[in-house]
Amino acid sequence: MERRLDVDGCNNFRDLGGYPAAGGMRLRWRRLFRADGLHHLTHAGVSTFRGALAIDHIIDLRSSAELELDGRGPLAATDARFHHLPLFDGGSAERDFERPPDWTLADLYFGMLQFAEGPIARVVETIASADGPAVYHCTAGKDRTGVISAVILGALSVPDEILIADYAATKESLEAIIERLMQSEGYQDMFENLPPDTLHAEPETMIGLLERVRSEYGSMKGYLEKAGAQPQTLDRLASRLLEPA
Repeated sequence: MERRLDVDGCNNFRDLGGYPAAGGMRLRWRRLFRADGLHHLTHAGVSTFRGALAIDHIIDLRSSAELELDGRGPLAATDARFHHLPLFDGGSAERDFERPPDWTLADLYFGMLQFAEGPIARVVETIASADGPAVYHCTAGKDRTGVISAVILGALSVPDEILIADYAATKESLEAIIERLMQSEGYQDMFENLPPDTLHAEPETMIGLLERVRSEYGSMKGYLEKAGAQPQTLDRLASRLLEPA
């Protein structure tokens, strides 16, 4: 099975299937996907999305302002079920949580986890309850999407080295992602208020995030419990996404 998928209009569309988990388990293929801005899909991309991949659930992590600015694209005309679950809505990152001196992208990601506990718990609940293949995405498919990937994979006891490699795999598409973002009216000025390493996807960033999660919460499951995710939700998540290796 191919992990990086050619879905026309997306630069960073990937299947999370096949990743190993504790207890001799692995993630099922073609059940859960991560992506960049789905509003850029072409009609050929939509055909792949709804046809070959048969994706039924779209989890959009973008803010309401981003959704209003860029829309849903041609997927809005399909019967795929749409879940708008923004991690941040109505405020910029530097207002939403305290920015430490000399902050890094790992600081930003940890701030996301702290500030967006409720929204992240709702994303996990939506994925756990989905009755068909699901995809989650933001605009670049790197930061918010990368954090959700770490939460999901960590909650399923996927080894740290896999979480780190999954995050860093975005580097293969980063040039195209940045080029597209720089052409967007809503993002041209945003980067001035973000950490200096924002336009990177280095392993050290995810290593730093995982270290802070372990120090603060013990594990990603511990984080989700603090965020309000119920034990039955995590059980459903594992039941839906895991199979014997």
